[in-house]
Amino acid sequence: MSEQYIIPIVLQIAGVIIIIAEIFLPSGGILSILAIGTFGFSLFKAFSISSNTGMLFLGADVIMVPALVLMGLKFIAKSPVTLRKTLSKEDGVVSQKKDMDRLLSASGVAVTDLRPAGAIKINNKKIDAVTQGEYIDKGTLVRVIQVTGNQIIVKEE
Repeated sequence: MSEQYIIPIVLQIAGVIIIIAEIFLPSGGILSILAIGTFGFSLFKAFSISSNTGMLFLGADVIMVPALVLMGLKFIAKSPVTLRKTLSKEDGVVSQKKDMDRLLSASGVAVTDLRPAGAIKINNKKIDAVTQGEYIDKGTLVRVIQVTGNQIIVKEE
């Protein structure tokens, strides 16, 4: 192997290492830009040797880079870095406090203007609430008409 091939090959290997580093290190794309530059300079050097050499390197890049990215994505999906736990009711995870359902049909007073979100007070307890799009003035009597998730939906009484 001639010495003229060493620099393009070393640059190709460096580009591969940089792509692998990009998969594991959060760089905000800086390593990707560096990898593109490394591959680009490698191709420049390869094409300066001959067009056949340049096309060979280009073909290798077209096959190698997407394959590395796909392998990296598959690897990272199986790595311990990713969240594998699903949140479900069977595991005791709920999106609403258990006592929220008891507020259904309860009456209270608007502590702030509800436009449509604001705060209400029920049984001396301040609670965030929303309307179904209506504007309700502060101090108006309201009734809870629906409880969904962590959302208390009220209407004017």
